[in-house]
Amino acid sequence: MMREAAIETADRAAPVSGAAIIASIKQAGIGTVVALPDIVTCETLLWPVTRDPGLRLVQVCKEDEGISICAGLSYCDERAVLLIQHTGFLDSINAIRAIAVEYALPVVMIVGLQGMEADRAPAESDKLGVRIMGPIMDAMQLSHSVLDQNDDAAAMATTIDDCYAASKPHVFLVPRSPA
Repeated sequence: MMREAAIETADRAAPVSGAAIIASIKQAGIGTVVALPDIVTCETLLWPVTRDPGLRLVQVCKEDEGISICAGLSYCDERAVLLIQHTGFLDSINAIRAIAVEYALPVVMIVGLQGMEADRAPAESDKLGVRIMGPIMDAMQLSHSVLDQNDDAAAMATTIDDCYAASKPHVFLVPRSPA
């Protein structure tokens, strides 16, 4: 089972792989990745998505556009994920609140935690923007989990299926660059 929004600092094996994340989102029937380049996930997740013929990439200029696109696609029975950085998540709080949370739409986000220190959990980060992610998502009653290892990625498909079945949003946090 995926660990909820905290990482044990002693549990620091190899990071989750981009390939494991891609395999899991495809297993969940994701056909579209909506993205704004994110320094945490670009190299091993976003760039492979651009080359994957089984995935359509929609690039956006602002993260809140991605929230709307993912919501719209859900009305067309198309599954999508939004790949962004935590700073863009913070910039898009109103769109996330209104569209994903209050309208109860299955907006699934993969959020890179830029600047996350390797030796601690997000809640213990020196970076304010990283440290407040958990409390903000909790206040919004927005379900979230951490993608730290490949076992976490393997559980993504089930979580995504649950989001679409219940029509609810979810945030997958990526604390360090995937392998």
